[in-house]
Amino acid sequence: MSARTPAAALPSIDAELKALLRKVKLGRCLDTLPERLALARTESLPHADFLTLLLSDEVERRDRTSAQLRARTAKLDPGMRIDTFTTDTAASYDRELFNELCSLRFLDDARGALILGPVGVGKTHLATALGHIAIRRRRGVTFARADQLFRTLKAARLDNSLETEMRRLARVELLIIDDFALKTMDSTETGDFYELIVERHQKTSTIVTSNRDPAEWTTLMSDPARSVRRRPTRRHQLRARHRRRVLPPPTTTPTRTQRPVGLTRTGEQMIIITGSGGP
Repeated sequence: MSARTPAAALPSIDAELKALLRKVKLGRCLDTLPERLALARTESLPHADFLTLLLSDEVERRDRTSAQLRARTAKLDPGMRIDTFTTDTAASYDRELFNELCSLRFLDDARGALILGPVGVGKTHLATALGHIAIRRRRGVTFARADQLFRTLKAARLDNSLETEMRRLARVELLIIDDFALKTMDSTETGDFYELIVERHQKTSTIVTSNRDPAEWTTLMSDPARSVRRRPTRRHQLRARHRRRVLPPPTTTPTRTQRPVGLTRTGEQMIIITGSGGP
């Protein structure tokens, strides 16, 4: 039923039917209607089967269009998807753990994820790809580079919309903060990050990407004590090797639902740490 019918055999659609379809907001069905009519005749499809086939095309088109619009609103790069998550060099994956991450169970449990590693291992691509998966599952997503996020919040102070913007960021189901802790954070940025994570903690999920170890983050903040007050108490870390550096083993044994994920790319190391809410 998926074989295409030669163009010469496709039936024409009369103007009245076209007008009726457009009147009931089904004008885009005309894109596939001639082919579906030809297929129905060739296969002697019952009327109900033909209608199901035609409407399935329309539902698929609307779902695809909706996902594209919501991904654009979320500021997700359309080219950074799971199916494009490859490199020019050889890469190896722990498929079980990778699939666990892509299942978005951490999102269902309102847990966060840190995606850490040096430049070029695909941190942003992976985080964005997870955002696209969430979009297709009709979950709310917002993507922002850390510097852009802080600039947006500073601008919101100028027009007295800070509370509205913070509520929006606090409520979105998946917030992706990219390239966090690339530079020193002033007191306003440190405070905004703290308040945002506190509001989202154990309520919604946050993905943070960074090329710095979390232990280095506090040295870049104007008030390190504030940044660690609400650090998640149940965070499990994958023991992994990156060049000459070995991250410490977990202090507790991860549970089944809190299994961390590690992704190795040709000698470089990307480390994903999941925790109970917030990053």
